Amino acid sequence: GIVVQDRHSPALAGALAKAAAGATERLPCARVTNLSRALEKLADLGWRAVGLDGSAELTLEQALDSRPTVLVMGSEGDGVRRLVAEHCDVMAKIPMPGGFESLNVSNAAAIALYETARAQRPA
Repeated sequence: GIVVQDRHSPALAGALAKAAAGATERLPCARVTNLSRALEKLADLGWRAVGLDGSAELTLEQALDSRPTVLVMGSEGDGVRRLVAEHCDVMAKIPMPGGFESLNVSNAAAIALYETARAQRPA
């Protein structure tokens, strides 16, 4: 599923829905007022929050394990807000060659979802 902040996030319709090629109709989506509180509730239910930050020390591969995981994506440019990052269990980066520090959020999300699914597959 997808959790988005009620304010400051686009509606899952129009151009966004078209670009998602039907995914917005297949995935449950929760709109919340406060992302930090939502992460606290998910933690209480046993979920681990991994935030993405291009300047993190750990790579995404190092940060992931088989536990249920919430991927926390920041806004393009600003990244994950400080208070939200404080509610993450760990911050991780997608290692990029050539000095690139970050990807746009849609590319980062695609890579992160793939890596998370791979980490949760039985060995």
